[in-house]
Amino acid sequence: MNALLEHWWGYLLLACALAFVTKLLGYAVPERWLQHPRMGQMAASMTVALLTALVVMNTFSAGQQLVLDARLAALAVAALALWQRLPFLLVVVLGAAAAAAVRWWA
Repeated sequence: MNALLEHWWGYLLLACALAFVTKLLGYAVPERWLQHPRMGQMAASMTVALLTALVVMNTFSAGQQLVLDARLAALAVAALALWQRLPFLLVVVLGAAAAAAVRWWA
C-alpha cells in the first residue's frame, strides 16, 4: 500500500509543477496579445463552453453511466425560468422544486 501511495505522490507533484509552469507561462504572453479583441472573445467562449460541459456532465452522468433522472427535469425547469428572465434565486428554487417533485413522484 505504501508503494502505491508513494507512486501517486509523484503524479500529484508533477500535476502541481505543470499547473505552476502553465501559470508562469501566462505571464510571459505579450500584453498586445491579451489586448487583441479575438483573445477576449475566445476567453468568453471558453468560459461558456466549460460551464456547459460541467452542467451536462452533472446532469446526465452518474459515475461511468448515462442516466436520465430528476436532474433533467430540474435543468429543464431552470432553463425555462431563465428563458422567462426570472430572478436567479427563483430559477434555483424552481429547479430544486422540480427535482424534488420528480423524486417524490417516482
